[in-house]
Amino acid sequence: MNARPIAFITGIAGQDGSYLAELLLHKGYSVHGLVRRSADEYPARLKHLEGKLVLWPGDLFDQATLSQLLLKIKPQEVYHLAAQSVVAQSWQQPLLTADSTALGTIRLLEALRLASPQARFYQSSSSEQFGNVSVSPQNENTPFNPRNLYGVSKVFAHQATVNYRQHYGLFACCGILYNHESPRRGKEFVTRRVSHGVAQIKMGLADELSLGCLSARRDWGFAGDYVEAMWLMLQQDTPEDFVIGTGRLHSVEELVACAFDHVGLEWQHWVQCEATLMRPEEAVPLCADAGKAQRILGWKPQVTFQELVGSMVDADLAACRKSSLQTISLPVRRLAKSA
Repeated sequence: MNARPIAFITGIAGQDGSYLAELLLHKGYSVHGLVRRSADEYPARLKHLEGKLVLWPGDLFDQATLSQLLLKIKPQEVYHLAAQSVVAQSWQQPLLTADSTALGTIRLLEALRLASPQARFYQSSSSEQFGNVSVSPQNENTPFNPRNLYGVSKVFAHQATVNYRQHYGLFACCGILYNHESPRRGKEFVTRRVSHGVAQIKMGLADELSLGCLSARRDWGFAGDYVEAMWLMLQQDTPEDFVIGTGRLHSVEELVACAFDHVGLEWQHWVQCEATLMRPEEAVPLCADAGKAQRILGWKPQVTFQELVGSMVDADLAACRKSSLQTISLPVRRLAKSA
């Protein structure tokens, strides 16, 4: 009987990391992950996988620990998902963004080269690397022209991965992922801001949703679909880079309308636009041409935009109901206990 394949995931506690861990467990892998907490504590997104994963404390600032972990774990596949991933925060914390997203990738690649050069490596690249583009949609040959420090750091990490592949012969791939969302998305992202806001309004916990530019358009897909593409990249005979996205654009207004419609409300009565939340709108939108991924990997998105938005709203509604029940029942339990 063959031993279970071993995978190591940085950023396992994030949205993508949790979905990837689920996928790999389903495929029979032994899954190890890097977390910034002690190894016996399970972050919220991984609670349902408690006991099925092996979590290691550490971070991307410590190359020695990364090397030691790779020597100990001996993974066949390494998925590098950890990064400072909030675009706005990259301007507020430029050095942290560069050190974690850019230099952190170099540290991991060096650790891989020295401790586990036979392992296959996945680098999570971003559509933000394209930035100010002149053509749409974009593919693997579109030049990078980032317009924020997150995109700049991701270009560095991407090109470092390509250079390690070419210079050292590592099996290293980059997935240039467009916006991908889920109920596990952080509330700092507009999709979750909308779904959470709609749920609160529906439950009578809020009476307004503040947003920025409603005309901004994005290529939004489901994170669970995108981690399948990550895995497929490392199953190929040769390492290559791939653009991953839906190839369909939706505006923030469409997102808002879809979310409010899901709960039977007219969005115009509840949404307030605020100048402080505005981001510069792209002259040419970022939209994926994932034709190469479809041809070589056989990959294409499965979850529609409407299904994605509905699932996010439903999850936030469930969370609001649970929170409300806990808030109501807590004093009752205390009274009963003291009686």
